[in-house]
Amino acid sequence: MADDGLSAGAVARRLGIAVTTLRSWHRRYGLGPTRHVPGQHRRYSVEDLDRLDVMRRLTAEGIAPAEAADWARRGAVPEKAPDRGGPLPARAGGGTAIAVGRAGPAARGLARAAMRLDPLAMRAGIGAAIEAGGVVATWERMLRPVLVGIGERHAASAAFIEVEHLLSRCVSEALAAVPRPPAGGSSPRILLSCADEEQHSLPLEALAAALAEVGVHCRLLGARVPVTALVDAVGRTAPQAVVVWSHRSATGDPTQLTAVRAGPWRPPLLVAAGPGWPPGLLPPGVRTPATLAEALTMLRDVPGSSGR
Repeated sequence: MADDGLSAGAVARRLGIAVTTLRSWHRRYGLGPTRHVPGQHRRYSVEDLDRLDVMRRLTAEGIAPAEAADWARRGAVPEKAPDRGGPLPARAGGGTAIAVGRAGPAARGLARAAMRLDPLAMRAGIGAAIEAGGVVATWERMLRPVLVGIGERHAASAAFIEVEHLLSRCVSEALAAVPRPPAGGSSPRILLSCADEEQHSLPLEALAAALAEVGVHCRLLGARVPVTALVDAVGRTAPQAVVVWSHRSATGDPTQLTAVRAGPWRPPLLVAAGPGWPPGLLPPGVRTPATLAEALTMLRDVPGSSGR
């Protein structure tokens, strides 16, 4: 993970433009890198990348560069082009906005890319955010607000299924691209699994990627794992920690956790993650992290899990 941002070459590749164009936008319109370490070249932040993506898209749609730069600096996209007196050309996926609450420009940029079904921009934005700030920060500040916003729009309108599916695929690919620690002498001691019939696996994929960033191996079983299969996997791998994710109350049956405890191997740490589990009805000793960061803290020091 790079803590000092992105180089001009990296930004140009992500946006699909020439480095000379990037430097011209910096010189003429002030759309340059904001991050600066004394004695080093200035580097582009995630917010800088989002502004440049607005600039790229608006100029591609025929907006004058000076006006596009003005919108980019404000972190917004106009509904109308004043110099044309009419609406902007339609973009694939429509122009309906996704609410992301108080999330920053990176989340808003991802939401716009999702709505126009632009996988290249989604992958670039997510990758840049992970590279600059890490998995946990990217999940909390960028990915989760956009996923929640799209889910709420779908619940209200029964639309945007294609948006949710493509975004989920891009998120999954970006999380899978986080480098895994080198293989050590022992097998992974952490097992991650969705509850029976639970299809929302992205939070577990984020946890697996966050563990990888700190050098911790894990096994990720994925979505819709029947309790018999989970108990069998726990018995065969003897993990020190088991995390079972439930997003919906329909999948958060505590008897699954009781079955894991009663199986051939009793994991020292059993974690019920997600909002689907009923409060106060879980087996004694089961841990319930409220956030991805809290789950990472619980798991990163599990005995025998570190690849370092």
